[in-house]
Amino acid sequence: MLSPLTLAVAALAVLAVLITGTACIDELPRMAGGAQRPDELPQRLNNPFHYPPRLYEQKVQGNVMLRIFIDTIGRVLPESTQVVQSSGYPAFDSAAVRGSQELRFTPARARGAPVPVSVLHPVYFRRRDVPALPGDTALRDPR
Repeated sequence: MLSPLTLAVAALAVLAVLITGTACIDELPRMAGGAQRPDELPQRLNNPFHYPPRLYEQKVQGNVMLRIFIDTIGRVLPESTQVVQSSGYPAFDSAAVRGSQELRFTPARARGAPVPVSVLHPVYFRRRDVPALPGDTALRDPR
C-alpha cells in the first residue's frame, strides 16, 4: 500500500508529464564525476500501448504509473519495468508492462552525450465517448 505522500508525489509527477509531454526523471545512474541531471530529457517516439478489449467494451478507464530504465540508445530495458502505481485493473497493468517493452525514446543527453536514465512513465487508458475520470480534465483534448 502506498503512503499518501507517495501518492501525492506520483500525482505531481503525472502533472509534470502532462505539462512537459515527457517522462519524469526519477533517479539517475552514477556517471563520471557523480550523478548528473541530463540536459535533454528522453522523448517518446511511439505509443505501443493497447487497450484491453474487455475493458474497452465495458468503457472502463484507468492510469498506470510505470518506472522504466531507458538506455543510451533509447530502448527500455524490459527487466527494469515496474508498476509503481496500479490502475486497480490487472488487465491495464499487464497491458502497460507489455507495451513498455516496445517503447522507443530519443535518449536523454548530458553535455551532448546520450546517458541512461530511470523515469516515471504514466500510461493512460482513455475513451473519448465516456465521461472523464475525476480530476482528469488535463488529459481531455479540447477540440
